[in-house]
Amino acid sequence: MRNLTPVPSWLRFLIIFLLAMGILFRFVNLEGKVYSHDETYTSLRISGYTVDEVKQEIFNGRVISRESFARFQRPNLEKGFSGTIMSLATEDPQHPPLYYLIARLWVQIFGNSVVVIRSLSALISLLVFPCIYWLCRELFNVPLSVPWLAIALMAISPIHLLYAQEAQASILSLVTIILCSASLLQAMRLESKEHNQELAPGQQIPDRFAIWGIYVVTLVLSLYTSLWSIFVAVAQALYVITTTKFQISETVRAYLIASSLGFLAFLPWIMIVVANFLRFLISADVITTETSLMPLIPVWRMQVSRLFFDLDFSLDDPLGYLISLIFLTLVGYAIYFLCRTTNYKSWLFMILLIIIKFIPIMLPNLFLGGIFLNSQENLILAYLGIQLAVAYLLATQIYNGIVLRRRIWQVLLVLIIVCGLISSRVSYASETWWNKGVSYGNPQVAKIINQGEQPLLISDAEGINYGNVFSLSYLVQPKVRFQLVKGQDIPDIPIGFTDIFILNPSDIWRSNLETRYKSTTNVVYSDNYYLLWKLVNPT
Repeated sequence: MRNLTPVPSWLRFLIIFLLAMGILFRFVNLEGKVYSHDETYTSLRISGYTVDEVKQEIFNGRVISRESFARFQRPNLEKGFSGTIMSLATEDPQHPPLYYLIARLWVQIFGNSVVVIRSLSALISLLVFPCIYWLCRELFNVPLSVPWLAIALMAISPIHLLYAQEAQASILSLVTIILCSASLLQAMRLESKEHNQELAPGQQIPDRFAIWGIYVVTLVLSLYTSLWSIFVAVAQALYVITTTKFQISETVRAYLIASSLGFLAFLPWIMIVVANFLRFLISADVITTETSLMPLIPVWRMQVSRLFFDLDFSLDDPLGYLISLIFLTLVGYAIYFLCRTTNYKSWLFMILLIIIKFIPIMLPNLFLGGIFLNSQENLILAYLGIQLAVAYLLATQIYNGIVLRRRIWQVLLVLIIVCGLISSRVSYASETWWNKGVSYGNPQVAKIINQGEQPLLISDAEGINYGNVFSLSYLVQPKVRFQLVKGQDIPDIPIGFTDIFILNPSDIWRSNLETRYKSTTNVVYSDNYYLLWKLVNPT
């Protein structure tokens, strides 16, 4: 019998409050943060255009306004949904099409503003709550406070709020992976009950086709949302084989049939990925170097603390480092407590969720390791396992044991809640945040450019410049003009511009510009990703 101990009234009201605050933070100030490099690629795929088509149209040396970019950031009705699929298939096959098709339908109905496209992610993020409740009920035979507390912690988790306001597939990937995981656990539980004849009096024998059919559907949805789901399926296979003690049981046979059907349905996209292997490498900006853990350890350490407290600390900030160590200690103890107090079927599943991010490191020197190791879907999956472990720890300690022990854990819970609320309040009002990556400094760059009387921004399409130029087009004033060139061509700069800026040029290209116009260039902005130069006294 599953444990249905009710949630204490004080905890019930706290959870309702936190859930309400989490929903509020997801929908306020959706347009406030910079529309990032990666998000502009989302809009490009939705439009149905390809990068090559954009380069032909606007990266040709002509002077254009910011309105010229808008055409490639909204759906092209002539291309239709097939255009979105073809754009992904030819240039970006590491991103399956489900999210982009949903997003295209969404913006065709409600418009293509930043608020509209981000509101889709915010709405999808609400599905995390019922999905996580289902997963917790399948994982833990414990009081109902565990799933409800997990929902509350995720509602105010700073990192979940960031992904809920990103025009990317990350949050949909999380939802589909949770659904896929919960449906697998349900199928295995019902299968076990049937074989062990544990059905309650009057309870009907579950329809095996239906319960495993749900898993097939959710697996297909997950695969068509993120290629990372391939590794989730590998982890699920390990879980099934391990929990059935490496025996070919009826459960294993049913799982093999269901997972085979899921991958069979995903076969068309797998064929596209294989057929575009070389293009896949280029579009993902991956180099075939040995993947190393060492540079990523500080990132992962900071990301763990950002689950609970995030004030946009840099990786080398001493205070951020100290805070990350505190939360790492909490997480470590939560995982230890989980393994010590739960059935191995529960903790094994959770541990697999957490460590699955390391699977790409074991791959050979191929594109897969580079693409998946730092993907948001990869990290957000590890976040899920960590947050469930912490929720389990807190839910089982805050009203168990002696009074002093309960008070200590209740104070800790309050501190975590306060950290989440403070982080969410600071984050939602900010123009930029760490998750914007290469576009982190774009608001400051736009302010510098906007200060010019008649400013011109020159750029090429190399590296991150392509996406950042589109990102800046959302931030600059109408007076700003762009001159985008193909390759390293030297543009013919028209007369009349008072302030000429060059976005992240190569040293050779910048030197050629200085020679051509008998001028010098000065850095007016720099960060970890790029430089903005200003052409001084061109002739």
